[in-house]
Amino acid sequence: MRDIAVFSGSAHPELAEEICAQLEVPLRPVRVERFANDCLEVQLQANCRERDVFLIQPLVAPVQENLVELLLMLDAARGASAARTTVVLPHYAYARSDKKDAPRISIGARLVADLLVSAGASRVLAMTLHSPQVHGFFSVPVDHLHALRELAAYFSRLDLSNAVVVSPDLGNAKEASHFARLLNVPVAAGAKQRFADDKVTISDIIGEVEDRDVIVLDDEIAKGSTVIELLDRLRERDARSIRVACTHGLFAAGALRRIGEQPDVIEIVCTNTVPVPGGERTPKLTVLSIAPALAEAMRRIHNGESVSALFDSP
Repeated sequence: MRDIAVFSGSAHPELAEEICAQLEVPLRPVRVERFANDCLEVQLQANCRERDVFLIQPLVAPVQENLVELLLMLDAARGASAARTTVVLPHYAYARSDKKDAPRISIGARLVADLLVSAGASRVLAMTLHSPQVHGFFSVPVDHLHALRELAAYFSRLDLSNAVVVSPDLGNAKEASHFARLLNVPVAAGAKQRFADDKVTISDIIGEVEDRDVIVLDDEIAKGSTVIELLDRLRERDARSIRVACTHGLFAAGALRRIGEQPDVIEIVCTNTVPVPGGERTPKLTVLSIAPALAEAMRRIHNGESVSALFDSP
């Protein structure tokens, strides 16, 4: 790993430090300054010339601020003659804006992908994109990882003899099915219809959940509206116990508190793709680290080894 240089933006330096500890390389310093006119300036404070540069920056709130910071980091690496620059995106917030579902609407996932490439990204390492087609929006190679193995390893310590994995909607059913196979349990899914960002209806659950230990699996939890709606349906179907799991625990607008206050929710499990403020955590929350998975993928990218062999679905 002699010719590698790893930098972190302001979004999640703790994750970057953990990744570097796994790689046994230093996390290089970055200087970010704001001018009087509110413009940002970024300086990568380590040699990048002919090096394999990795920039770690999840797009989390404030998303636009962190995005511009990442674009400036890319521009700085390109100007410093980096041999290759890989963007490590533990969370790609704009992945939700992936299709034209209304007249004259922007498709943010594609636009931001173009911006990253134009700024100098040679490659992208992403974790659990919201929809598969976002992978194709990038004109550079993308290694798309998931956290299902980390989640499955955690839940496999439980008694799963009566468990079932439940996807909140059919769109996430494929990932839920993969997760259920890893745990060797059945799968069910909610029939969801979304009317607004925070207004959803789940009319029914397809599959058997009565008197079962339910593990709800979603790719991300933002405001928690879908999970709260699904909990109502699970209660109507007399689920025995409920655990909630996701990769990206955004937990906006008090979602973590609202879900944690549900008496039949035993546990909430997420990964550290995004930072969860300490003041918002509840005793029911467990945060798993995906730093080892990202570090191994970065090592393989640097050494020219297969990443898909390690992370592809069976």
